[in-house]
Amino acid sequence: MRKILIIISIIGLVLTVVPSVLVFIQEISMEAHKQLMIVGMLMWFGTSPFWMKEQEL
Repeated sequence: MRKILIIISIIGLVLTVVPSVLVFIQEISMEAHKQLMIVGMLMWFGTSPFWMKEQEL
């Protein structure tokens, strides 16, 4: 389960970086950029707290 959450988190981070580059080189529109960034943000903030929390002793 933890590995699946990590993979989803990494995909979310990719969705926050790659669209910015694509807008810069004019491959996608600003509206598509905004939508991809929102999806990436939700993926990252929705999954990262579950696998980044501290281990209990």
